Amino acid sequence: MRVACPGSFDPITLGHLNIIERSAALYEEVVVLVTYNPSKSGMFNADERVELISSVVSHLSNVTVDTWSGLLVDYTTAHDIPVLVKGLRSSLDYEYELPMAQMNKRLSGVETNFLMTDPELGYISSTLCKEVAKFGGSLDGLLPPVVVDALLARLRQ
Repeated sequence: MRVACPGSFDPITLGHLNIIERSAALYEEVVVLVTYNPSKSGMFNADERVELISSVVSHLSNVTVDTWSGLLVDYTTAHDIPVLVKGLRSSLDYEYELPMAQMNKRLSGVETNFLMTDPELGYISSTLCKEVAKFGGSLDGLLPPVVVDALLARLRQ
């Protein structure tokens, strides 16, 4: 079965990577889908996110990376993807994700499978990592090394 793991991934964290790796062990093919709003700017543009993710998941032969800026269900329909996989860190994530999962189901029939984040990674978010980096804190154990390098280089610009 082909599934998609959608997210903004600005930037990809070790928590994201854990969900992707676990999805790759469960499903035949995983598409990591960088979703973005072209009218908003993140730390990294969509192409940079794809490049970072691709380098981090290169050890997973059944994982590809793509981008999408429209309705998620339009992508899943166009690419014959019946399932989305989302990671949940806490009940707050569940409260946020549940209505979207239900709307996606209503619009196209796509199912959403939730994977609980490993407890040791549950506090990690891209937003917090960017804040830690801005103030010179350690990113060890939060981001893949290539992402740490890219983030610090971006902050130096």
